[in-house]
Amino acid sequence: MTQPNPSFPDQAQARPLNVAIVGATGAVGVELMGCLERRGFPVATLRLLASPRSAGRTLPFKGQGIVIEALGPDSFQGMDVALFSAGATISRQYAPIAAAAGCVVIDNSSAFRMDEGTPLVVPEVNGALLADRPALVANPNCVAAIAVMALAPLHAHNPVTRVIGATYQSASGAGAAAMAELEASTGAYLAGEPFAPKVLPHPYAFNLFSHNAEVDAASGYNGEELKAMAEIRKILSAPDMRLSFTCVRVPVLRAHSMALTVEFERPVTPAQAEAWLTGAAGVRLVNDHAGNHYPMPNEASGGDDVLVGRIRADLSDPSGRTLSLFLSGDQLLKGAALNAVQIAEALPR
Repeated sequence: MTQPNPSFPDQAQARPLNVAIVGATGAVGVELMGCLERRGFPVATLRLLASPRSAGRTLPFKGQGIVIEALGPDSFQGMDVALFSAGATISRQYAPIAAAAGCVVIDNSSAFRMDEGTPLVVPEVNGALLADRPALVANPNCVAAIAVMALAPLHAHNPVTRVIGATYQSASGAGAAAMAELEASTGAYLAGEPFAPKVLPHPYAFNLFSHNAEVDAASGYNGEELKAMAEIRKILSAPDMRLSFTCVRVPVLRAHSMALTVEFERPVTPAQAEAWLTGAAGVRLVNDHAGNHYPMPNEASGGDDVLVGRIRADLSDPSGRTLSLFLSGDQLLKGAALNAVQIAEALPR
């Protein structure tokens, strides 16, 4: 469902912009086009960029077929905004070229997120960083983007000192090929047929496994976990926040979920947390104890809001400073494409 963006409320009155999408044929690239269209982003010209093997194909946008062009050094001439979603290697190579052409780059890869001079932005949380119209803006890791939507409203009222998180990450986080593999492997499993995984390292149907990012030998944490922890600290401007995440891939097509145990500076009650989350931009409270109805990925899929619920006191902490909660958010939307488009919307003209 479409949600209004308070930082850029009247798209129809805004000056139309020339927009480029790098990685247009990927799962996030397709969602970027969808977000631009349904949110009424003022697009003057849309340029779709991908690898040479995709050049010449068309993708639909506002009832028209847009021809995909091969990405190259001259792709950004005349563009105002470039939305990158083609991986860190491509971003490192072409983002400086786009910026030099006068194009604001919004990058969905890990290439620049932890660079000291690059803002890492979730508009509802730290959108003020866009006031100076930076030439390059980093879009966070999906876990970090979804988690801070719940953490930021709480942290603003009672500083969060520690977070223990376990994620339940969908196939969409690994791209369209992983989503297709989940569907194919599930069909094979139900038919009693063998299926050899090609995209992910383990059988996916009716299974779950540690996130397939490389494990850091020194800490034992994988790359996804380390990225999420570092990026949450940066987005919340909380360098001393203690975090520990366990990231797990689950057989869900799209929308990531996570269980968070959150320790605060002062005692807190579930009712207080509910009040702080109610009405928070981009958050929808789903916390029906009587009906045992809490956030679920099938309800978060395709929606802009991050669903938050299952809010309860942590019985293992007698100090009353810790709550446990559960959330679900669409990885392809708030965890990627939607957040990027919201950044573009919030940029000063």
